[in-house]
Amino acid sequence: MSWPSTSPPRDGEPSSGGEPLKVRRALISVADKTGIFDFARGLQELGVEIVSTGGTAASLRESGLEVSSVESLTGAPEILGGRVKTLHPRLHAALLAKRDDPEHLATLAEQGIEAIDLVCVNLYPFEQTVTRRDVSDEVAVENIDIGGPTMIRAAAKNHLGVAVVVRPESYDAVLAELEMSEGTISFDTRHWLANEAFAMTAGYDAAISRWFGRRYEEFPQHWVVAYEKFDDLAYGENPHQRASLYTEVGARSHVLSKVAKKHGRALSFNNVLDLDSARSLLAEFSDPACVIVKHNNPCGTAVANSGLDAYEAALRCDPVSAFGAIIALNRRVDAALAERLQANFIEVLIAPGYDEDALEILRRKEALRILDDTEQRSYDASVDVKRVRGGMLVQDLDRSLDLRDQMTVVTASEPTEQQWEDLLFAWSVCRHVKSNAIVFASGCASIGIGAGQMSRVDSVRIAVEKATENPATSPLLASSVVASDAFFPFADGPGEAIRAGAKAIVQPGGSKRDEEVIAACDAAGVAMVLTGRRHFRH
Repeated sequence: MSWPSTSPPRDGEPSSGGEPLKVRRALISVADKTGIFDFARGLQELGVEIVSTGGTAASLRESGLEVSSVESLTGAPEILGGRVKTLHPRLHAALLAKRDDPEHLATLAEQGIEAIDLVCVNLYPFEQTVTRRDVSDEVAVENIDIGGPTMIRAAAKNHLGVAVVVRPESYDAVLAELEMSEGTISFDTRHWLANEAFAMTAGYDAAISRWFGRRYEEFPQHWVVAYEKFDDLAYGENPHQRASLYTEVGARSHVLSKVAKKHGRALSFNNVLDLDSARSLLAEFSDPACVIVKHNNPCGTAVANSGLDAYEAALRCDPVSAFGAIIALNRRVDAALAERLQANFIEVLIAPGYDEDALEILRRKEALRILDDTEQRSYDASVDVKRVRGGMLVQDLDRSLDLRDQMTVVTASEPTEQQWEDLLFAWSVCRHVKSNAIVFASGCASIGIGAGQMSRVDSVRIAVEKATENPATSPLLASSVVASDAFFPFADGPGEAIRAGAKAIVQPGGSKRDEEVIAACDAAGVAMVLTGRRHFRH
């Protein structure tokens, strides 16, 4: 069997003596009709009787299939505009009767009920419906499926005697097993399908709970979220650790949505983490930009006139750290840029398209993972979640736009227009650097970054050291600006930056010693801008 994006039970798991099930009768009721006509046709060719509901039955008949209506089983018509059609004792007796219980079988015979062996059901598209910004409460509520989850849960509970199929991706594998096994389906497969079914209904209920809960508060009493495996990863943070990527069910986009791999090995845990950081920072810029990330921190970022110029400027910041990094671009890669990129060791490259000759050049590196990003949808989450022991921390997502007209110049010296451009650029980058974060920039390109230090002055010193020791960036210190993600508690941090050549500084302010810090800048003729907003990143 072939199970797309999922795995069947390993040999010996979780069999408990269940026998193969002969499938004679199937109930089909689907909102998503992807692949359903071929699946139903395949069942019918195997001699399986098909029972169906309303719109699904009509569609199957239009495709030339013979279908019995659910009313013929229940003896009752669909009522209340379709709200009630499968909620009937005769239908659920056909699903829930134990096939090895003489009393249950006697009851079915007495009531003239024929058992249902396979249920193929998927649900009203509640999650897709509520992601529309203009959806009304009435439309959202009408897309809460009642009969579908009830049938799925009943069939999954009774998986000893019923196969339940909820994913179009499973149709081919189920048909293949039926064809190879003379119309039977194994217990292991039924157990696996039941697992898929309960996961679906859990995720569905989680989406409904979340929609209701957020009506009352952004942080509801019950935080119910469902995740679905997107892919197994090559390994975790270290090679001895296993890892997978799970994505939130119903999310408009995620770190790898609409991303196609053009070349290279499987992604690792660290690759995905760094990709997320790189894409988040890259989203700050509309002009041609390049972001280079290593160990979840940018080690080079630049905005320029072209993708090639942006890459050259970003690489110039810290070419040593860029070895084995993640590179993200927001412009198509042509042959000239590809030649420069393939000259260095890169773990992952992501860009919105590649010329064919560029791909030929980049594919010379066997290990390079080349990703083509076609995602146009925005990430619509409003909260940030971090796992802690036995629980999780939830906070508002740090998405605030800090605009120039909301900032305050607190020194006698005013930044020049070029310095303002560099300050705003450095401030954007600084938000994406691990705290304590310091970013030196010149010409809308980073030239020195200090990240993740316990002391802010140490972050300044590291950024200065990196810029000073690099022949490509050392001359730029004399025209540089500096961004700090939080206030300077003492004047020593700005003092180090000023001695290195910084001409303007942007920081949130709010320290008890702000006056001392501002006075140090005034004494050196350096401009200082306060944003009033901190951007820690732990």
